[in-house]
Amino acid sequence: MVAMPFGRGAQQQPSRQPLIIVVDGLRPDYVTPDLMPRLARIGERGMVFTAHHSVYPTVTRVNGSSLVTGSYPETHGLLGNLIYMPAVGPTRVLDTGAREDLEAAERGAGRLLTTPSLGEILESAGQRLAGFSSGSSGSAYLLNQAARNRAIVHTEYAVPPDLAARVLKRLGPPPPHATPNIAQHRRAVDAYLAFGIDDLHADAAIVWLNDPDTTAHAKGMGSPATREALAGVDAEIGRLEDGLRARGLLERTDIVVTSDHGFSTHTGGLQLRALVEPFAEKLPDGSPDIVVAEGAIHFRGKADQSRIAGVVAALQKRPEIGAIFTRPRPGGGAEGVVPGTLSFDIARWNHARAGAILVSANWTAKANEAGYAGTTTDGGVAGHGSSSPYDIHNTLIAAGPDFREHASSSVPTANVDIAPTVLRLLGLPIPASMSGRVIEEAFRNGPSPSSIRVEQTTESVHTADRSYALTAHLSHAAGHRYLDFTEVARR
Repeated sequence: MVAMPFGRGAQQQPSRQPLIIVVDGLRPDYVTPDLMPRLARIGERGMVFTAHHSVYPTVTRVNGSSLVTGSYPETHGLLGNLIYMPAVGPTRVLDTGAREDLEAAERGAGRLLTTPSLGEILESAGQRLAGFSSGSSGSAYLLNQAARNRAIVHTEYAVPPDLAARVLKRLGPPPPHATPNIAQHRRAVDAYLAFGIDDLHADAAIVWLNDPDTTAHAKGMGSPATREALAGVDAEIGRLEDGLRARGLLERTDIVVTSDHGFSTHTGGLQLRALVEPFAEKLPDGSPDIVVAEGAIHFRGKADQSRIAGVVAALQKRPEIGAIFTRPRPGGGAEGVVPGTLSFDIARWNHARAGAILVSANWTAKANEAGYAGTTTDGGVAGHGSSSPYDIHNTLIAAGPDFREHASSSVPTANVDIAPTVLRLLGLPIPASMSGRVIEEAFRNGPSPSSIRVEQTTESVHTADRSYALTAHLSHAAGHRYLDFTEVARR
């Protein structure tokens, strides 16, 4: 089969088309026959991965970037949902959920993601990636932002420009956002079924549905509204499957269903900006020399190491603070440059754009009123972002002609492993820039999951007086390391 420069010609049909469905904020324990019967049946006919990992920080745009680059933030450079880039503004914090802020970051930095993404890699092979999203304008943009032949359909826009007119003519004006966001999910699925195959001739596609995340943030895990959101998303996954079956394409479509992160109930208490503010000094223009972007603490200019250590020491005393990470020591190792902190290398966050300190909320295993375990000290009703196991462990299910049937695997996997696996499905080489692995044990002709050795290890650090002790729990498989969670002990 010979691919055309901008997707296959109208008469060509793909022998395989990988379809990645991202269900924002989908915890593995949401996928039950009661809550999500269609997705549960896909898992029954295919393969369920019970040790899948989000990338830390466990937020949407970090994981969206890791999903399409097959790499960690240390490589792709998108370090949070909120980011600080001095070239864009000396005190400005950018919201990566807004396409216009991402475009500002591109103008300031020259390149948004500092490693090739799936759309670019496919383009270089004469193939095309298409993205369809009911998520934020920024998360949709990150799905396929750098390829010349990129195709994105979002509620607010579509690229290339001529696609926007075709989508409007075929699907009509977009519905307003709602909680749950069922109508916009339906439009994203309609767009894929109407344009992803015949119109755009995409070789691979991503469909991103932004529930249950949006609804659970506002209403909480297990709430009636969140259950409704899960049912709505499940129905759209069913429509995708039914639409492919009706067109005779299901039997040659490899479906991968994943989520960007897990979810936790929030108990409040963590106010990182307020905790750091007393340590800021005024610059000549009157602005503070510390900028807090989500969990990242940036010092403008060259920071005195003693001041960084002072901030860390104050945070280590606060019960609402969980894991703290700092830059690696010159000799490497698990401990960061400040005693009692973990190295950025443990989190795979050591990029030139990184701040001086990275902070996670603390967590517990307590269950909420609906019975869902996991709390963190972040504010709001519920959410994600921490290095808690409930935020890190997320969903991965695969079904299709190349995947095992009626199977499960407890071998560790992560969102960084999806892009290299998709490239293998398409018969394309895996670039050295990808730090994820091909999930070989997922394939019918691959090794048995039971044949892959899995090892669990820990790395522990503590302050001199042992009043704060921090442990990273790690899994190792097929030559790759995964961060399972961190835990803090205080005395």
